[in-house]
Amino acid sequence: QVQLAESGGGLVQAGGSLRLSCAASGSIFSISAMGWYRQAPGKERELDADISSGSSTTYPDSVKGRFTISRDNAKNTVYLQMNSLKPEDTGTYYCSAVSLRDGVDYWGKGTLVTVAS
Repeated sequence: QVQLAESGGGLVQAGGSLRLSCAASGSIFSISAMGWYRQAPGKERELDADISSGSSTTYPDSVKGRFTISRDNAKNTVYLQMNSLKPEDTGTYYCSAVSLRDGVDYWGKGTLVTVAS
């Protein structure tokens, strides 16, 4: 099993920045891709960014140029640097990790990001 712990959320003004961290523990050697997803009240969870074991990254157009995902394998941690934040970025941000061993997608408990206008 894999356990994921997110941190770094908070309240920021529009145009500000936050850096989210996700520390993985457990069966860390089974992890392949990792990613960040957001969920706003009344909306479905959607992708913010993902990163492969080879450090290839994927971003939706809504965050491209503003968000950057990175991975530190030595620390078993993935980061999401968020710049030029907008009120519509508000939501709970969840870290995810795909287990290569069992194919299960693991999730953290989430960290709340609030962007004030």
